[in-house]
Amino acid sequence: MLDALQGAGHTTLAAAHLEHAAGLSADEQTVALAAVRLLGADVMAPYVLTGRTPPAEESDAIGLALGALPPADPPPAAPPEGSEQAWVRAWIDWALVTVLTRVDPTFVAPKTPEPPSPPQCDTGAARRRPPTAVPGDAVREGWVPWSVRMGQLSSLALPGLDGPVHETARAGATGLARGATRAVLRRDFPVAARITRWLAWLHAEHVELPLDPAPLTEHIALLGGGGRVALDTAISRRLLGLGPV
Repeated sequence: MLDALQGAGHTTLAAAHLEHAAGLSADEQTVALAAVRLLGADVMAPYVLTGRTPPAEESDAIGLALGALPPADPPPAAPPEGSEQAWVRAWIDWALVTVLTRVDPTFVAPKTPEPPSPPQCDTGAARRRPPTAVPGDAVREGWVPWSVRMGQLSSLALPGLDGPVHETARAGATGLARGATRAVLRRDFPVAARITRWLAWLHAEHVELPLDPAPLTEHIALLGGGGRVALDTAISRRLLGLGPV
């Protein structure tokens, strides 16, 4: 995927992954389909960020994953009223379908998910301070759990996506900066990379930030490890205009 983000070649991602799994057991094929869904909109990131159109087999592979594991219907309520895990999953599914239908207008999802419930906040607290409109009752929760939850939604931090979650990011830039800094200090680089990606997205949206996400991204890329950190930092670099990954 990192090569694809650099615009190198025309190798498919989801299609190649499912083709490799075709000769495996039924259970392993299900796991392969779930892996595509787990990446969410990030499976489309190389096309979104390089401007390339995905080949038909790529869209077909994602359609297969969506058909095998349909999004929740109706979408779950936002936490704390609903399950946090199900709500996060519903937003990731929404982002995947939304991105794919934008980069490939010919794509028709087997099941198009409705947007989940918008993020909730404590109205009493919101009257006493600027509203943060964050997922869950984060005004009372504080910025630590909120920033971690936003990190779980990092695949939504892509150009062309916008909605209630993105509005919470715009309203909560300070909380995201605190969350990213805290994660770096704790050497929790996977969480730091995910939250910093929101800061990179905000920078691309010309939102004023309390810190410069560029050196933070480079620091995480240098010290963090693993494919997920590499992917998030590569996308952040693209959003920040830092050149090749």
